[in-house]
Amino acid sequence: MGGRRSVSYLPHTDADRRAMLEAIGVAGLEALFADVPARVRFPSLDLPAAISELELARLARELAGANTDIEGCARFLGAGAYHHFRPATVDYVLRRGEFYTSYTPYQPEVSQGMLQAMFEYQSLICRLTAMEVSNASHYDGATALAEGVLLALDSTKGDRTKVVISPTVHPQYREVVRTYLHGSEATVTGDERLENGIAELKAMLDARTAALVIQDPDFFGQFVDVEGLAEAVHAAGALLIVIADPIALGLFRPPGEYGADVAVAEGQPLGLPLSYGGPRLGIFASRKAYLRRMAGRIVGETVDADGRRGYVLTLGTREQHIRREKATSNICTNAALMALGAAVYLATMGKSGMTKVARLCYQKSHYAAAKIHEVAGLSINPHAPLRSYFREFVVRLGRPVAEVNRVLLEEHRILGGYDLARDYPSLQGHMLVAVTEMNTREEIDRLARALKAVCR
Repeated sequence: MGGRRSVSYLPHTDADRRAMLEAIGVAGLEALFADVPARVRFPSLDLPAAISELELARLARELAGANTDIEGCARFLGAGAYHHFRPATVDYVLRRGEFYTSYTPYQPEVSQGMLQAMFEYQSLICRLTAMEVSNASHYDGATALAEGVLLALDSTKGDRTKVVISPTVHPQYREVVRTYLHGSEATVTGDERLENGIAELKAMLDARTAALVIQDPDFFGQFVDVEGLAEAVHAAGALLIVIADPIALGLFRPPGEYGADVAVAEGQPLGLPLSYGGPRLGIFASRKAYLRRMAGRIVGETVDADGRRGYVLTLGTREQHIRREKATSNICTNAALMALGAAVYLATMGKSGMTKVARLCYQKSHYAAAKIHEVAGLSINPHAPLRSYFREFVVRLGRPVAEVNRVLLEEHRILGGYDLARDYPSLQGHMLVAVTEMNTREEIDRLARALKAVCR
Protein backbone atom coordinates (compact mmCIF):
# COMPACT_ATOMS: atom_id res chain seq x y z
CA MET A 1 0.00 0.00 0.00
CA GLY A 2 1.66 3.19 -1.17
CA GLY A 3 5.04 1.43 -1.43
CA ARG A 4 5.10 0.43 2.23
CA ARG A 5 6.41 -3.00 3.20
CA SER A 6 6.15 -4.81 6.50
CA VAL A 7 9.72 -5.41 7.72
CA SER A 8 10.62 -7.27 10.89
CA TYR A 9 13.33 -5.81 13.10
CA LEU A 10 16.43 -8.03 13.13
CA PRO A 11 19.31 -6.84 15.34
CA HIS A 12 22.83 -6.99 13.93
CA THR A 13 25.00 -9.84 15.07
CA ASP A 14 28.75 -9.50 15.68
CA ALA A 15 29.34 -11.28 12.37
CA ASP A 16 27.07 -8.77 10.61
CA ARG A 17 29.03 -5.85 12.06
CA ARG A 18 32.37 -7.36 11.05
CA ALA A 19 31.14 -7.93 7.50
CA MET A 20 29.92 -4.34 7.17
CA LEU A 21 33.14 -2.90 8.59
CA GLU A 22 35.19 -5.01 6.19
CA ALA A 23 33.06 -3.86 3.27
CA ILE A 24 33.88 -0.20 3.98
CA GLY A 25 37.49 -0.91 4.93
CA VAL A 26 37.30 0.11 8.58
CA ALA A 27 38.96 -1.83 11.38
CA GLY A 28 36.43 -1.11 14.12
CA LEU A 29 33.44 0.96 15.18
CA GLU A 30 35.71 3.52 16.90
CA ALA A 31 37.19 4.48 13.53
CA LEU A 32 33.76 5.72 12.42
CA PHE A 33 34.06 8.52 14.99
CA ALA A 34 37.58 9.59 14.08
CA ASP A 35 36.45 13.10 13.12
CA VAL A 36 34.83 13.66 16.52
CA PRO A 37 37.27 15.17 19.10
CA ALA A 38 38.46 12.49 21.50
CA ARG A 39 37.46 14.50 24.59
CA VAL A 40 33.77 14.34 23.62
CA ARG A 41 33.78 11.06 21.76
CA PHE A 42 32.75 8.71 24.54
CA PRO A 43 31.70 10.86 27.54
CA SER A 44 30.95 9.35 30.90
CA LEU A 45 27.19 9.56 31.28
CA ASP A 46 27.14 8.73 34.99
CA LEU A 47 24.02 6.62 34.59
CA PRO A 48 22.54 4.68 37.51
CA ALA A 49 22.89 0.93 37.63
CA ALA A 50 20.52 -1.12 35.50
CA ILE A 51 17.27 -2.23 37.13
CA SER A 52 14.77 -4.96 36.36
CA GLU A 53 11.46 -4.47 34.59
CA LEU A 54 9.66 -4.99 37.90
CA GLU A 55 11.71 -2.25 39.55
CA LEU A 56 11.26 0.05 36.56
CA ALA A 57 7.48 -0.33 36.70
CA ARG A 58 7.53 0.50 40.41
CA LEU A 59 9.68 3.58 39.77
CA ALA A 60 7.33 4.75 37.00
CA ARG A 61 4.36 4.47 39.36
CA GLU A 62 6.20 6.50 42.00
CA LEU A 63 7.03 9.24 39.50
CA ALA A 64 3.44 9.28 38.24
CA GLY A 65 2.27 9.63 41.83
CA ALA A 66 3.97 13.02 42.00
CA ASN A 67 1.36 14.38 39.57
CA THR A 68 -1.95 15.75 40.76
CA ASP A 69 -4.75 13.31 39.98
CA ILE A 70 -7.31 15.68 38.51
CA GLU A 71 -9.92 12.92 38.43
CA GLY A 72 -10.30 13.57 42.14
CA CYS A 73 -10.52 17.35 41.71
CA ALA A 74 -13.28 19.75 40.84
CA ARG A 75 -12.01 21.35 37.62
CA PHE A 76 -12.60 24.97 36.64
CA LEU A 77 -9.65 25.52 34.32
CA GLY A 78 -10.36 26.26 30.65
CA ALA A 79 -8.72 28.99 28.56
CA GLY A 80 -8.84 26.91 25.39
CA ALA A 81 -8.83 23.32 26.70
CA TYR A 82 -12.00 22.01 28.32
CA HIS A 83 -13.26 19.09 30.36
CA HIS A 84 -16.35 17.88 28.48
CA PHE A 85 -18.24 14.61 28.40
CA ARG A 86 -16.77 12.05 26.00
CA PRO A 87 -19.21 9.40 24.72
CA ALA A 88 -17.84 5.85 24.79
CA THR A 89 -18.43 5.61 21.04
CA VAL A 90 -15.55 8.02 20.37
CA ASP A 91 -12.78 5.85 21.80
CA TYR A 92 -14.42 2.68 20.49
CA VAL A 93 -14.14 3.92 16.90
CA LEU A 94 -10.75 5.60 17.32
CA ARG A 95 -9.17 2.41 18.65
CA ARG A 96 -10.25 0.24 15.76
CA GLY A 97 -7.15 -0.85 13.87
CA GLU A 98 -8.41 0.16 10.45
CA PHE A 99 -8.63 3.79 11.61
CA TYR A 100 -5.92 3.90 14.26
CA THR A 101 -3.22 2.75 11.83
CA SER A 102 -4.76 3.92 8.56
CA TYR A 103 -2.42 5.05 5.82
CA THR A 104 -2.42 8.52 4.29
CA PRO A 105 -5.39 8.23 1.87
CA TYR A 106 -3.68 9.18 -1.39
CA GLN A 107 -4.79 5.86 -2.86
CA PRO A 108 -8.60 5.97 -2.79
CA GLU A 109 -8.98 2.33 -3.81
CA VAL A 110 -7.59 1.22 -0.45
CA SER A 111 -8.69 4.21 1.69
CA GLN A 112 -12.45 4.42 1.25
CA GLY A 113 -13.18 4.02 4.96
CA MET A 114 -11.06 6.95 6.11
CA LEU A 115 -12.00 9.08 3.10
CA GLN A 116 -15.71 8.59 3.79
CA ALA A 117 -15.15 9.40 7.48
CA MET A 118 -13.39 12.65 6.52
CA PHE A 119 -16.17 13.51 4.05
CA GLU A 120 -18.71 13.05 6.85
CA TYR A 121 -16.55 15.17 9.16
CA GLN A 122 -16.44 17.99 6.60
CA SER A 123 -20.21 17.79 6.16
CA LEU A 124 -20.77 17.98 9.92
CA ILE A 125 -18.43 20.96 10.29
CA CYS A 126 -20.27 22.82 7.51
CA ARG A 127 -23.56 22.15 9.30
CA LEU A 128 -22.12 23.27 12.62
CA THR A 129 -20.55 26.51 11.36
CA ALA A 130 -23.07 27.32 8.60
CA MET A 131 -20.14 27.65 6.20
CA GLU A 132 -20.05 26.26 2.66
CA VAL A 133 -16.88 24.16 2.63
CA SER A 134 -14.55 22.57 5.17
CA ASN A 135 -11.21 20.81 5.02
CA ALA A 136 -10.04 17.83 7.06
CA SER A 137 -8.10 19.28 8.96
CA HIS A 138 -5.32 21.24 10.77
CA TYR A 139 -3.10 20.68 13.81
CA ASP A 140 -5.10 22.86 16.23
CA GLY A 141 -7.16 26.00 16.47
CA ALA A 142 -4.13 28.30 16.50
CA THR A 143 -2.61 26.93 13.30
CA ALA A 144 -6.06 26.90 11.67
CA LEU A 145 -6.29 30.62 12.40
CA ALA A 146 -2.81 31.22 10.99
CA GLU A 147 -3.80 29.39 7.80
CA GLY A 148 -6.93 31.51 7.61
CA VAL A 149 -4.83 34.67 7.83
CA LEU A 150 -2.55 33.37 5.06
CA LEU A 151 -5.60 32.64 2.93
CA ALA A 152 -6.82 36.22 3.43
CA LEU A 153 -3.43 37.68 2.54
CA ASP A 154 -3.27 35.47 -0.57
CA SER A 155 -6.84 36.32 -1.60
CA THR A 156 -6.28 40.07 -1.32
CA LYS A 157 -2.88 40.25 -2.99
CA GLY A 158 -1.40 43.67 -3.64
CA ASP A 159 -1.02 46.35 -1.03
CA ARG A 160 -3.18 44.55 1.53
CA THR A 161 -0.64 43.46 4.11
CA LYS A 162 -2.38 44.46 7.34
CA VAL A 163 -4.21 42.02 9.60
CA VAL A 164 -6.39 43.44 12.37
CA ILE A 165 -6.80 41.06 15.32
CA SER A 166 -9.02 41.67 18.32
CA PRO A 167 -7.17 41.80 21.67
CA THR A 168 -9.73 39.35 23.06
CA VAL A 169 -8.55 36.62 20.66
CA HIS A 170 -6.75 33.82 22.53
CA PRO A 171 -3.23 35.16 23.29
CA GLN A 172 -1.54 31.99 22.07
CA TYR A 173 -3.45 32.15 18.79
CA ARG A 174 -2.22 35.71 18.27
CA GLU A 175 1.32 34.59 19.02
CA VAL A 176 1.10 31.77 16.46
CA VAL A 177 -0.16 34.18 13.79
CA ARG A 178 2.74 36.56 14.46
CA THR A 179 5.15 33.61 14.20
CA TYR A 180 3.67 32.58 10.85
CA LEU A 181 3.99 36.11 9.50
CA HIS A 182 7.48 36.75 10.85
CA GLY A 183 9.78 37.83 8.05
CA SER A 184 6.94 38.69 5.68
CA GLU A 185 5.60 42.10 4.73
CA ALA A 186 2.40 41.47 6.66
CA THR A 187 1.75 43.34 9.90
CA VAL A 188 -0.57 42.58 12.80
CA THR A 189 -2.37 45.34 14.66
CA GLY A 190 -5.35 45.84 16.93
CA ASP A 191 -4.34 43.38 19.64
CA GLU A 192 -2.04 45.70 21.56
CA ARG A 193 -4.63 47.14 23.97
CA LEU A 194 -7.46 45.35 25.76
CA GLU A 195 -9.54 48.52 25.43
CA ASN A 196 -9.75 48.04 21.65
CA GLY A 197 -13.38 47.06 21.18
CA ILE A 198 -15.27 46.35 17.97
CA ALA A 199 -15.72 50.06 17.21
CA GLU A 200 -11.98 50.68 17.49
CA LEU A 201 -11.23 47.63 15.35
CA LYS A 202 -13.61 48.82 12.64
CA ALA A 203 -11.84 52.17 12.64
CA MET A 204 -8.57 50.38 11.82
CA LEU A 205 -9.94 48.97 8.56
CA ASP A 206 -8.44 50.62 5.51
CA ALA A 207 -7.28 49.90 1.96
CA ARG A 208 -4.30 47.91 3.30
CA THR A 209 -6.36 45.55 5.47
CA ALA A 210 -6.55 41.93 4.36
CA ALA A 211 -8.54 40.54 7.29
CA LEU A 212 -10.20 41.29 10.59
CA VAL A 213 -10.02 38.48 13.15
CA ILE A 214 -12.42 38.12 16.08
CA GLN A 215 -13.17 35.31 18.53
CA ASP A 216 -16.83 34.72 19.40
CA PRO A 217 -17.25 33.96 22.27
CA ASP A 218 -13.92 35.61 23.00
CA PHE A 219 -11.06 34.47 25.23
CA PHE A 220 -12.97 35.75 28.26
CA GLY A 221 -16.05 33.76 27.30
CA GLN A 222 -18.03 36.85 26.24
CA PHE A 223 -20.00 37.27 23.05
CA VAL A 224 -18.96 39.88 20.50
CA ASP A 225 -21.33 42.41 18.95
CA VAL A 226 -21.21 41.15 15.37
CA GLU A 227 -24.16 43.09 13.96
CA GLY A 228 -23.01 44.92 10.84
CA LEU A 229 -19.44 43.76 11.34
CA ALA A 230 -19.18 41.66 8.17
CA GLU A 231 -20.64 44.48 6.10
CA ALA A 232 -18.05 46.92 7.43
CA VAL A 233 -15.20 44.47 6.78
CA HIS A 234 -16.37 43.69 3.26
CA ALA A 235 -16.88 47.38 2.49
CA ALA A 236 -13.18 47.83 3.26
CA GLY A 237 -12.34 44.99 0.85
CA ALA A 238 -11.15 42.66 3.63
CA LEU A 239 -12.17 39.22 4.90
CA LEU A 240 -13.84 38.48 8.23
CA ILE A 241 -12.24 35.56 10.08
CA VAL A 242 -14.10 34.20 13.10
CA ILE A 243 -12.70 31.89 15.74
CA ALA A 244 -15.75 29.96 16.89
CA ASP A 245 -16.49 27.74 19.88
CA PRO A 246 -17.85 24.41 18.60
CA ILE A 247 -19.82 23.76 21.79
CA ALA A 248 -21.42 27.22 21.77
CA LEU A 249 -22.53 26.59 18.18
CA GLY A 250 -24.97 24.02 19.54
CA LEU A 251 -27.05 26.90 20.91
CA PHE A 252 -25.91 30.20 19.43
CA ARG A 253 -25.64 31.79 16.01
CA PRO A 254 -22.92 30.27 13.79
CA PRO A 255 -20.39 32.52 12.00
CA GLY A 256 -21.72 31.64 8.56
CA GLU A 257 -25.02 33.31 9.42
CA TYR A 258 -23.47 36.70 10.14
CA GLY A 259 -21.15 36.93 7.15
CA ALA A 260 -17.88 35.29 8.14
CA ASP A 261 -15.60 34.44 5.21
CA VAL A 262 -13.49 31.97 7.20
CA ALA A 263 -14.43 30.14 10.40
CA VAL A 264 -11.86 28.30 12.49
CA ALA A 265 -12.04 26.57 15.84
CA GLU A 266 -10.30 24.28 18.26
CA GLY A 267 -11.97 20.87 18.02
CA GLN A 268 -10.75 19.48 21.36
CA PRO A 269 -14.14 19.97 23.08
CA LEU A 270 -15.72 17.63 20.50
CA GLY A 271 -15.00 14.38 22.29
CA LEU A 272 -11.22 14.67 22.46
CA PRO A 273 -9.29 14.16 25.73
CA LEU A 274 -7.14 16.83 27.33
CA SER A 275 -4.09 14.52 27.17
CA TYR A 276 -1.42 16.87 28.52
CA GLY A 277 -2.30 19.45 25.87
CA GLY A 278 -2.58 17.33 22.74
CA PRO A 279 -3.14 16.10 20.17
CA ARG A 280 -5.62 18.74 19.08
CA LEU A 281 -7.84 19.39 16.07
CA GLY A 282 -7.86 22.51 13.90
CA ILE A 283 -11.29 23.11 12.38
CA PHE A 284 -11.27 25.17 9.19
CA ALA A 285 -14.25 26.18 7.05
CA SER A 286 -14.81 28.95 4.52
CA ARG A 287 -16.98 30.32 1.77
CA LYS A 288 -16.91 28.33 -1.47
CA ALA A 289 -15.15 31.24 -3.19
CA TYR A 290 -11.97 30.41 -1.27
CA LEU A 291 -12.08 26.65 -1.76
CA ARG A 292 -9.07 26.44 -4.06
CA ARG A 293 -7.01 28.62 -1.73
CA MET A 294 -7.78 26.42 1.26
CA ALA A 295 -4.85 24.56 2.79
CA GLY A 296 -5.05 20.97 3.98
CA ARG A 297 -6.95 17.98 2.68
CA ILE A 298 -10.36 18.20 1.05
CA VAL A 299 -12.34 15.03 0.45
CA GLY A 300 -14.97 14.91 -2.29
CA GLU A 301 -17.69 12.45 -3.25
CA THR A 302 -17.77 10.98 -6.76
CA VAL A 303 -18.67 7.81 -8.67
CA ASP A 304 -16.35 5.21 -10.16
CA ALA A 305 -16.40 3.71 -13.67
CA ASP A 306 -19.25 1.41 -12.62
CA GLY A 307 -21.35 4.21 -11.17
CA ARG A 308 -20.65 3.30 -7.55
CA ARG A 309 -20.27 6.06 -4.97
CA GLY A 310 -16.70 6.72 -3.86
CA TYR A 311 -14.54 9.28 -2.08
CA VAL A 312 -11.28 10.93 -3.15
CA LEU A 313 -8.94 13.71 -2.18
CA THR A 314 -9.91 16.55 -4.49
CA LEU A 315 -9.15 20.13 -5.59
CA GLY A 316 -5.54 19.80 -4.53
CA THR A 317 -2.72 17.67 -5.89
CA ARG A 318 -0.57 15.59 -3.60
CA GLU A 319 2.41 17.74 -4.54
CA GLN A 320 0.82 21.11 -3.81
CA HIS A 321 2.51 21.36 -0.42
CA ILE A 322 6.04 20.99 -1.78
CA ARG A 323 5.83 23.67 -4.44
CA ARG A 324 7.36 26.28 -2.15
CA GLU A 325 6.12 29.75 -3.11
CA LYS A 326 3.24 28.29 -5.15
CA ALA A 327 1.97 26.12 -2.30
CA THR A 328 -1.23 26.97 -0.45
CA SER A 329 0.52 26.10 2.82
CA ASN A 330 3.83 24.88 4.17
CA ILE A 331 2.05 22.40 6.41
CA CYS A 332 0.30 19.42 4.86
CA THR A 333 0.03 17.03 7.82
CA ASN A 334 -3.45 16.97 9.30
CA ALA A 335 -5.15 15.55 12.38
CA ALA A 336 -7.29 12.89 10.69
CA LEU A 337 -7.68 10.64 13.74
CA MET A 338 -8.81 13.59 15.86
CA ALA A 339 -11.16 14.73 13.08
CA LEU A 340 -12.63 11.22 13.10
CA GLY A 341 -13.15 11.50 16.86
CA ALA A 342 -14.93 14.83 16.43
CA ALA A 343 -17.14 13.35 13.71
CA VAL A 344 -18.11 10.43 15.96
CA TYR A 345 -18.86 12.87 18.80
CA LEU A 346 -21.06 15.07 16.61
CA ALA A 347 -22.88 12.08 15.13
CA THR A 348 -23.42 10.57 18.59
CA MET A 349 -24.65 13.79 20.21
CA GLY A 350 -26.78 14.94 17.29
CA LYS A 351 -28.48 18.31 17.12
CA SER A 352 -30.44 17.87 20.36
CA GLY A 353 -27.39 16.61 22.24
CA MET A 354 -25.24 19.54 21.12
CA THR A 355 -27.99 21.95 22.15
CA LYS A 356 -28.30 20.30 25.55
CA VAL A 357 -24.55 20.44 26.23
CA ALA A 358 -24.37 24.09 25.22
CA ARG A 359 -27.39 24.96 27.37
CA LEU A 360 -25.89 23.18 30.39
CA CYS A 361 -22.59 25.05 29.96
CA TYR A 362 -24.45 28.36 29.69
CA GLN A 363 -26.71 27.72 32.68
CA LYS A 364 -24.03 26.26 34.96
CA SER A 365 -21.53 29.03 34.22
CA HIS A 366 -24.15 31.66 35.05
CA TYR A 367 -25.09 29.81 38.23
CA ALA A 368 -21.42 29.68 39.22
CA ALA A 369 -20.90 33.38 38.54
CA ALA A 370 -23.96 34.31 40.61
CA LYS A 371 -22.89 31.99 43.44
CA ILE A 372 -19.34 33.35 43.56
CA HIS A 373 -20.65 36.91 43.59
CA GLU A 374 -23.24 36.09 46.27
CA VAL A 375 -21.18 33.90 48.59
CA ALA A 376 -17.66 35.19 48.11
CA GLY A 377 -18.58 38.80 47.30
CA LEU A 378 -16.18 38.90 44.35
CA SER A 379 -16.58 40.94 41.15
CA ILE A 380 -17.67 39.10 38.00
CA ASN A 381 -16.51 40.30 34.58
CA PRO A 382 -15.43 43.72 35.92
CA HIS A 383 -13.84 44.63 32.57
CA ALA A 384 -17.18 44.28 30.72
CA PRO A 385 -20.01 43.60 33.19
CA LEU A 386 -22.90 44.08 30.75
CA ARG A 387 -21.82 41.65 28.03
CA SER A 388 -23.32 38.16 27.89
CA TYR A 389 -21.03 35.17 28.27
CA PHE A 390 -20.79 31.44 27.74
CA ARG A 391 -18.98 28.78 29.81
CA GLU A 392 -16.26 31.15 31.05
CA PHE A 393 -16.20 34.35 33.05
CA VAL A 394 -13.68 36.57 34.82
CA VAL A 395 -13.44 36.82 38.60
CA ARG A 396 -11.55 39.67 40.27
CA LEU A 397 -9.96 38.14 43.35
CA GLY A 398 -7.98 40.97 44.89
CA ARG A 399 -5.15 38.51 45.53
CA PRO A 400 -2.53 36.86 43.26
CA VAL A 401 -4.20 34.08 41.28
CA ALA A 402 -1.27 31.68 41.72
CA GLU A 403 -1.58 32.03 45.50
CA VAL A 404 -5.34 31.43 45.41
CA ASN A 405 -5.00 28.43 43.10
CA ARG A 406 -2.40 26.85 45.36
CA VAL A 407 -4.75 27.00 48.35
CA LEU A 408 -7.71 25.79 46.28
CA LEU A 409 -5.78 22.72 45.16
CA GLU A 410 -3.98 21.85 48.39
CA GLU A 411 -6.82 22.49 50.84
CA HIS A 412 -10.00 22.06 48.79
CA ARG A 413 -9.10 19.67 45.94
CA ILE A 414 -10.17 22.28 43.39
CA LEU A 415 -8.29 23.01 40.17
CA GLY A 416 -8.80 26.76 39.88
CA GLY A 417 -9.04 29.05 36.89
CA TYR A 418 -6.53 30.63 34.54
CA ASP A 419 -4.32 33.51 35.68
CA LEU A 420 -5.15 36.30 33.22
CA ALA A 421 -2.14 38.36 34.29
CA ARG A 422 0.02 35.93 32.31
CA ASP A 423 -1.29 37.54 29.11
CA TYR A 424 -2.93 40.78 30.25
CA PRO A 425 -0.78 42.74 32.76
CA SER A 426 -3.72 45.04 33.53
CA LEU A 427 -5.67 42.05 34.89
CA GLN A 428 -3.49 41.26 37.90
CA GLY A 429 -5.52 39.26 40.41
CA HIS A 430 -8.13 38.25 37.80
CA MET A 431 -9.02 34.58 37.23
CA LEU A 432 -10.74 33.07 34.18
CA VAL A 433 -13.15 30.39 35.44
CA ALA A 434 -14.55 27.70 33.11
CA VAL A 435 -17.70 25.72 33.92
CA THR A 436 -18.88 22.86 31.70
CA GLU A 437 -21.64 20.28 31.85
CA MET A 438 -19.22 18.11 33.86
CA ASN A 439 -19.24 20.43 36.90
CA THR A 440 -21.89 19.54 39.47
CA ARG A 441 -23.85 21.96 41.64
CA GLU A 442 -21.96 20.66 44.68
CA GLU A 443 -18.60 21.44 43.03
CA ILE A 444 -19.72 24.95 42.10
CA ASP A 445 -20.97 25.64 45.63
CA ARG A 446 -17.72 24.28 47.02
CA LEU A 447 -15.73 26.63 44.77
CA ALA A 448 -17.75 29.62 45.96
CA ARG A 449 -17.20 28.70 49.62
CA ALA A 450 -13.50 28.08 49.05
CA LEU A 451 -13.04 31.43 47.31
CA LYS A 452 -14.79 33.15 50.18
CA ALA A 453 -12.40 31.49 52.64
CA VAL A 454 -9.30 32.24 50.56
CA CYS A 455 -10.14 35.82 49.50
CA ARG A 456 -11.78 37.19 52.65
